[in-house]
Amino acid sequence: MLNKKITPLFIAILLVAVFSLHAQKTAVIGWYNVENLYDTEKDPIADDSEFLPDGAYQWTPERYQQKLKNLSFAISEIGKEQGGVVVLGVCEVENERVLNDLVAQSALKPFNYKVAHHDGPDLRGVDVAFIYQGDRFEFISQKAHTLTIPDKPYFKTRDQLLLVGVLDKTDTLYLIANHWPSKRGGEARSNPLRMAAAKLTRSIVDSLLNIHPNAKIIIMGDLNDTPNAKSITVGLNAKGRINDVTKSDLFNPMWKMYQDGLGSYAYRDAWEMIDQIIVSYSLLKPKPNSYKYISAHVFSPNFLKTKTGSFQGYPFRTYAGGNYAGGYSDHFPVYIILQRP
Repeated sequence: MLNKKITPLFIAILLVAVFSLHAQKTAVIGWYNVENLYDTEKDPIADDSEFLPDGAYQWTPERYQQKLKNLSFAISEIGKEQGGVVVLGVCEVENERVLNDLVAQSALKPFNYKVAHHDGPDLRGVDVAFIYQGDRFEFISQKAHTLTIPDKPYFKTRDQLLLVGVLDKTDTLYLIANHWPSKRGGEARSNPLRMAAAKLTRSIVDSLLNIHPNAKIIIMGDLNDTPNAKSITVGLNAKGRINDVTKSDLFNPMWKMYQDGLGSYAYRDAWEMIDQIIVSYSLLKPKPNSYKYISAHVFSPNFLKTKTGSFQGYPFRTYAGGNYAGGYSDHFPVYIILQRP
């Protein structure tokens, strides 16, 4: 007969065991264009002259520290209810130093973020990179892929960075960070550049799938195109409806969000979903007890929005009209939620 003195303890243990059987493990994967995160020192190679103390933006150590404080707080709030963002791709970062300064901020110290960065060829010296929770994501490798245009030998843009690691000791993830060429010079003139970037990304995906047919691939970035653009629907072969996705296709959850009027970036009174996260088939139909795509989101709390004026509701940026505003970025972060039993 069970001793009555241990019955409450036994019941508590039983309840914990039952809850554990039904609990879901959650992982947040995000992307953030942090808008010109430069240090205050002269780069000997790239043109960072605007972001120096005596440059056009009067980029002082005080403003740099405020930018770090702002960004670190914003990042600490992404997916907070799910334990914070596990892997965050970023762009417009000058070097590894600014990333190390960022993850050293008090708001991010509890997450034990590590840095994956590569110096690319961009003329302004900005790169794509990752930060990731070292306690949950085990780094395996990284590789940079350079976009070259055969008839434009002097063309330089951001590299695409492939990060490979193991999430929570169970799932190997292949993450590709992108910052595709902008529409500067006009959309028609710049379209071929983004299509070339899309084809480079697609070639990375195909190479991975040829070796690992069930690879869990996550493409993220500021693509400078909306989800319905040919660079994404044709160049990447990314579908907007899960039911249309076959094993070699990609799924773009931002397509439906864009159709619903949501966006990560505002331009001429219109929202554009140019920051996107796109996933492979294996994150939609995973093997048992592994991570699965659940949902996608734009992170746009009030503190990231401009409070007053003609740009009220837009992302609260660091500079507005050439004047220092002391905000965060001209983009909102985006993120997806993964779950496994």
